[in-house]
Amino acid sequence: MLNERRSEPEESSGTLLLVDDEPNVLRALGRLLRREPYRLLTAESGAQALEVMSRTEVDVVVTDSRMPGMDGAELLRRIQQQWPDCLCLMLTGHADMSATVRAINEGRLFRYVSKPWNDDELRHTLQQAFKVRHTERERLRLELLTQQQNIELAELNKGLEQRVIARTLELEQVANMLESAYGELKRSYFTATRVFSSLINRRVPRQLQTNSQVTDLVKAFAEQEGLGEDETRDLLLSASLYNLGKLTWNDRLLGLPSERLFAQDRDLYRRYPETGESLLMALEYLKEAATLVRHHRERWNGSGFPDRLKGMDIPFGARVLCLAVDFIELQRGMILPRKVPRHEALELLRKFSGRIYDPELSKRFIAMCHELAPDLGLAGQPILTVNTNTVVAGMILAQDLHSPSGVLLLNEGKELTYHLVVKLKRLEEMEGHRFTLLVRQPSETGEGS
Repeated sequence: MLNERRSEPEESSGTLLLVDDEPNVLRALGRLLRREPYRLLTAESGAQALEVMSRTEVDVVVTDSRMPGMDGAELLRRIQQQWPDCLCLMLTGHADMSATVRAINEGRLFRYVSKPWNDDELRHTLQQAFKVRHTERERLRLELLTQQQNIELAELNKGLEQRVIARTLELEQVANMLESAYGELKRSYFTATRVFSSLINRRVPRQLQTNSQVTDLVKAFAEQEGLGEDETRDLLLSASLYNLGKLTWNDRLLGLPSERLFAQDRDLYRRYPETGESLLMALEYLKEAATLVRHHRERWNGSGFPDRLKGMDIPFGARVLCLAVDFIELQRGMILPRKVPRHEALELLRKFSGRIYDPELSKRFIAMCHELAPDLGLAGQPILTVNTNTVVAGMILAQDLHSPSGVLLLNEGKELTYHLVVKLKRLEEMEGHRFTLLVRQPSETGEGS
């Protein structure tokens, strides 16, 4: 009977198709397998079996080897072509070995069972077949699941990559903004320091204002020595503020050379480096510079102040600052009772090398000063001297510009725009003073190209 349903337990392990041209054989197999967890289907010919399989998914087929019209080997060959995942068993007698071999070769026969069959052996063989079929189905299911998950993972990775790229770009933008802000902050520190230095200058007579020249000298020396960014920054800041402690002096004391100070005046003079340090230590970014301010009056032989440091115990920047300060202050008459000419000031630095000054540093410092222009500490930079009538918009200041009273008007590196030049001309009319501007050559600013 075509597609006869013999048994369908509540939980089926799969579908079993029994094919035999003898109904009594089909009934015997049905009785044997009625308690097995299979959905049983039957067919009495190969053609009927193919029709059943075209309408219903079949996991295992058990077919007789000898049937009229289409024998078992041919049926299995066609099943293999159309449903390659289906497992096939063949019932065969000893006289049907040639058909069995052909079924094995052409139809991917899972097992063959000899007639008459052993019930237990047949049940065990079918259990194995369904286990194999279940395993193969599970493998295919997992393979499909893996493929789907791989696709989802690829899409997730693609989305993740896009988010990473977007986040990286965002972080780069933030980093650039922070770098720009940090650069602006550093420039603000230097500008604020120069303004502070200009206020110090207003406290002393113009002929005794030395910060600008000292700063130019230490900057040139830092470039010559190839000092690092942090060391150069601290040295420049200390050069701008080294005499901050003198703000506590009275006008009389400010005008006296240090070699003519005695008693209480001498004691007050020797405390100005400490006073300067104490005023600067509250500012975090000036702590290193404050240390250089404290020790710039120490001497190589240990006779300096305030801590009587000796030799290499004196911070490097303080040793450099000492040379620059003494070189400028000797020429201004701030150390000896007279103004010392430039060449004589250099000779004094050489003479006291090894006692007051670091001998190796002083040698290199003196050699640098011989190479610099006498009135400029710009480390040999190509510059132009212009006034407000000859300056060209776009030029860059090579040196700080101060008012006649010593107030910082424009800091080094400032681009001179048309509006700034107009303001300078108005200030000249109000002050009755003509400004001389030191600017970088046009070739460095892009002018004249």
